[in-house]
Amino acid sequence: MTKLEQIEREIQTLSNEEFAELRVWVLERDWEEWDRQIERDAEAGKLDRLFAEAQEAHRQGNSTKF
Repeated sequence: MTKLEQIEREIQTLSNEEFAELRVWVLERDWEEWDRQIERDAEAGKLDRLFAEAQEAHRQGNSTKF
Protein backbone atom coordinates (compact mmCIF):
# COMPACT_ATOMS: atom_id res chain seq x y z
CA MET A 1 0.00 0.00 0.00
CA THR A 2 1.36 3.41 -0.95
CA LYS A 3 1.59 6.33 1.43
CA LEU A 4 -1.20 8.06 -0.47
CA GLU A 5 -3.44 5.02 -0.18
CA GLN A 6 -2.81 4.96 3.58
CA ILE A 7 -3.71 8.63 3.86
CA GLU A 8 -6.88 8.10 1.82
CA ARG A 9 -7.94 5.27 4.15
CA GLU A 10 -7.35 7.47 7.19
CA ILE A 11 -9.31 10.32 5.65
CA GLN A 12 -12.29 8.03 5.18
CA THR A 13 -12.38 7.48 8.95
CA LEU A 14 -12.60 11.19 9.80
CA SER A 15 -15.73 12.73 11.24
CA ASN A 16 -17.48 15.41 9.20
CA GLU A 17 -15.91 18.10 11.42
CA GLU A 18 -12.42 16.63 11.07
CA PHE A 19 -12.85 16.33 7.32
CA ALA A 20 -13.93 19.98 7.12
CA GLU A 21 -10.80 21.01 9.04
CA LEU A 22 -8.63 18.92 6.73
CA ARG A 23 -10.26 20.45 3.65
CA VAL A 24 -9.53 23.97 4.92
CA TRP A 25 -5.92 23.01 5.68
CA VAL A 26 -5.40 21.45 2.23
CA LEU A 27 -6.94 24.44 0.44
CA GLU A 28 -4.83 26.91 2.42
CA ARG A 29 -1.68 24.92 1.68
CA ASP A 30 -2.60 24.81 -2.00
CA TRP A 31 -3.12 28.60 -2.13
CA GLU A 32 0.20 29.17 -0.34
CA GLU A 33 1.99 27.05 -2.94
CA TRP A 34 0.17 28.91 -5.74
CA ASP A 35 1.37 32.22 -4.26
CA ARG A 36 4.96 30.93 -4.09
CA GLN A 37 4.75 29.76 -7.72
CA ILE A 38 3.49 33.16 -8.87
CA GLU A 39 6.33 34.85 -6.97
CA ARG A 40 8.89 32.54 -8.60
CA ASP A 41 7.38 33.13 -12.03
CA ALA A 42 7.36 36.90 -11.52
CA GLU A 43 10.99 36.91 -10.38
CA ALA A 44 11.94 34.80 -13.40
CA GLY A 45 10.22 37.24 -15.76
CA LYS A 46 7.61 34.71 -16.86
CA LEU A 47 4.79 37.21 -16.25
CA ASP A 48 6.41 40.16 -18.00
CA ARG A 49 4.65 39.49 -21.31
CA LEU A 50 1.25 39.26 -19.62
CA PHE A 51 1.90 42.47 -17.71
CA ALA A 52 2.92 44.26 -20.91
CA GLU A 53 -0.21 43.02 -22.69
CA ALA A 54 -2.40 44.23 -19.82
CA GLN A 55 -0.71 47.63 -19.84
CA GLU A 56 -1.22 47.94 -23.59
CA ALA A 57 -4.89 46.94 -23.31
CA HIS A 58 -5.35 49.54 -20.59
CA ARG A 59 -3.57 52.18 -22.67
CA GLN A 60 -5.95 51.44 -25.54
CA GLY A 61 -8.95 51.76 -23.23
CA ASN A 62 -9.74 48.05 -23.23
CA SER A 63 -9.77 47.57 -19.49
CA THR A 64 -12.37 48.05 -16.80
CA LYS A 65 -12.14 48.81 -13.11
CA PHE A 66 -13.35 46.21 -10.72
